[in-house]
Formats: sequence, structure tokens, C-alpha cells
Amino acid sequence: MTTRAAVGDRIDPKVLKIAVALIVGSLAVVFDTTIVSVALGTLSGQLRVPLSTIQWVSTGYLLALGVSIPLAGWAQARFGGRRVWLFALAVFLIGSVLCSLAWNAGSLIAFRAVQGLGGGLMLPLFSTMIMQAAAGRALGRTMSVVTLPFVVGPIVGPVIGGVLLDALDWRWLFWVNVPFCVAGFICAWRMLDPDATPARPRFDTAGWLLLSPGLVAILLGLTDSSRPGGFGRPGTFGPLLVGAALLLVFALHALRREAGALVDVRLLGNRPLASSSALMFLSGAALYGGMALLPLYWQQVRGADALHAGLMLAPLGIGTLLSRPLAGGLSDRIGTRWVAFAGFATIGLSTVPFALASDTTDERYLMAVLVVRGCGLAAVSIPLQAAAFVGLGRDEIPDAGIITRIAQQIGGSFGVAVLAVILDTALGTSAGSAAQTAHAFGRAFWWATGFTAVALGLSLLLPGRTPPRPPAPTPAPAPHQRA
Repeated sequence: MTTRAAVGDRIDPKVLKIAVALIVGSLAVVFDTTIVSVALGTLSGQLRVPLSTIQWVSTGYLLALGVSIPLAGWAQARFGGRRVWLFALAVFLIGSVLCSLAWNAGSLIAFRAVQGLGGGLMLPLFSTMIMQAAAGRALGRTMSVVTLPFVVGPIVGPVIGGVLLDALDWRWLFWVNVPFCVAGFICAWRMLDPDATPARPRFDTAGWLLLSPGLVAILLGLTDSSRPGGFGRPGTFGPLLVGAALLLVFALHALRREAGALVDVRLLGNRPLASSSALMFLSGAALYGGMALLPLYWQQVRGADALHAGLMLAPLGIGTLLSRPLAGGLSDRIGTRWVAFAGFATIGLSTVPFALASDTTDERYLMAVLVVRGCGLAAVSIPLQAAAFVGLGRDEIPDAGIITRIAQQIGGSFGVAVLAVILDTALGTSAGSAAQTAHAFGRAFWWATGFTAVALGLSLLLPGRTPPRPPAPTPAPAPHQRA
């Protein structure tokens, strides 16, 4: 029993090999998203277009993700994970090179959409391929390793972006992706095994024409909410209503089909996946919304430039790195429920000091709070990702990966949009002094704390301790193969 449990709790070296191959390539996607986010002001000035136009550099990328994310499961079943990963990475590489050669804002927006199409395939495929290799064993420890880029990226990306903008031309924001893409392609080519694809699943055209436009409409509406009028604008609530209706129709369509739906929504009947998806939506709002507020706080309240604001987030990364091994091990030993509960509680408590902070609060104190917040961030992201795949078969993992990615993508956009509207409203009622600006940010941070409190309660729905699975036995040879 002891030996079997020990083996089950250990990360399979084959899983680590696959993880390394995928992580190298995924770094390009993770860093690119956060690097570009700090450069919109510079791009607006360099390309001589208003900020409302250049924001489509991010919006176009986001909408392209909505088009391609739902395709990942079918593409893997049809062509194999290795082929799809290499194809998606090549598309992202081509898009990055084209972005660096863009001659105006329109071409840059179009080429960013090309990047998004590749990135949208890579994001769900990343977790799917690793979870299939893990086969339900040591999920917490596995996630502590493989999700590292997705946690550190939003923290390190702004720093890299600030350094590049300070020392080099804006085109280097995209050239920096090339080494990651090339190295990732070589690693995947050599380290990933070609997977046989005897099945030839039919493409669910009707499902894709419902799901992808629905996601695009919701993401477009959430992005548009940052304009004056917020969620009351027709350009905001119109796409949101259309998107929600399309998703509902897709769910009915998928339930009606016994097999072959683009995404099997019946998997939401599995409590771990359903609770993880709900929490990923709320964690997207609590975590990504809060992450969007932090650099703005340093810039608008403390007067920091983009580079300094990025560096001020470094303690967040330190806390995340310190707590990841512990969070992964505890998720396997005591279950995801209590690790996530402790993580959300830590995030909520570490958000309160920013809600109470004034324009003169000691920066050293706030940076120490960010270390604690980073610990909570790791304690949330690892068990949520691990819990989503508990009890699922190999063929169910791709659809679960798409469902969780959609929940996280919409949740993050929703959180950023809501907090942006709250902050904009609060700033609009202030006279513009540093103290009043700090008070406006405090109101937005209180809302982020509220999102975290709701997630704290829902975390109790996550599964508790699950016994580790022993390695799958080697199948006995068929009678005709024996001597």
C-alpha cells in the first residue's frame, strides 16, 4: 500500500517530459499577452492613432481566441495533439513575425488576430495533453509545475514589456516571441510522441457556428464596457445578450446530440468539473480583475511609470514561486477543497490593505502584502486546475479543458470589465487629487474582495482527498502474440 501510494503521488517522468516540451512554447503566448498590455499607450503614439483604435490590438487577439478555443478538442481527436500543437505554434510564430513587420495600426490588429488563432488552440491543448499523460495521478504536483508560466507570466510580462519599451523599438515586443516559438517547436518535435488518430470525428459545424460567435459576442461586449456608459451602452449589453443566447442554444444543441458535439456540456454533471469551472469564472474576476488594478494603482496613485509599476509587482511573483510546491503537494495529500479555501481567504485578506490604502501608505508594507497575495494565488490556481479533471476519462479531458478555459477567459474579462467600470465611476466623482484617486481605487479593491468572498464559499464544493491512482498496468499480450 505504501509503495503504491508513493508511486501514485509522484510525477511520472514522462509527464515532466511532455510538460517541458509544452511549457517552452507556451511561454511565447503567456508573455506576449501581458507584454502587449503595457504597451498600448506607446503603440498609440508611435502609430499615430487614438487609444480607442489601438485597443483593438488586444481586443482582436481576444476575439480570435474565442474563435479557435472551441476547436481544440475536435482538432486533437482528428489530427492528434502533437500535430495540432506544432501547427498552432507555427501560426503563432507567423503572427508574431507579421506583427513586428506591421506598417500601421490596421495591419497590426489583423496580425494580432492571427496570433490569437494560434494561441486559442494552444491554451486548452496545453492542459489537455498533460492531464491525459498524468492519467489522474499526482494532479496537484503536476499542476504546480505545468501552470507556472500562466501564473508568473502576468507578473513578469509587464516588467519585460517596460524594459523593451524603455530600451528598444516597439517591434521588439513581438520579436521576443520568436526564440520561444522556435525552441518550443524543436522541443515539441523531438519530445512529443506522435499519437495515433484512428478516429475521424465529424466536425460539428452547427455547434461551432453557435459556440464561437457566442464567445466572441460576450468577449466583445465585456471589452466594450470600458467605454463611457459602461454596461448600459447598447454596444455592451447587446453583444452580451446575443452571446448568452447563442451559448444557451449551443448547450441545448449539445445535449440533444448523443455524441459528436463540439464540446460535451454533459460533463458539467461531474461535480468537480462544475465547481472548478464556476470557481475559475469567479477566480478570473477576483484574480485577473485585481491584477489589472495593481499596476494602475502604482501609476495613477503613486506616479510610477510603466517599468516601475511592473517592477513593483515582483513581490507577487516571489510569493507565487515560494508557495507553489507546497500548494501542489497539499492538494494531493489533503484534497483541493481546503487548499483552494485557504488560497481564496489569503487573497481576500491581502486585498483589504489595498482597499484601505491611502496615497501615503508605506510602499514596503504594500509590497510585503503582495508576497502574501502571491502565496494565495498559487494556492488557488493549482487546486482549481487539478480538481477540474478528477474522475474524468482520457476521452473526456479535452472537452473539460475547453470548458475550464472558456470559464476562465470569460471570468477574467468579466472581472476586468466590472472593476474598470467601478473604478471609472469612482474616479469620475473625485476631484483628481492623489488622496481621492486612492479612495476610488479602494472602492474597486473592495469589489475585488467581494468576488473573492463569493469564491471562498463556493470552494467548499470542490472535491476532498481522492486516493492516488496506481500506474496503469501493462496490458497482457493477445493470445495470438504469445509464443
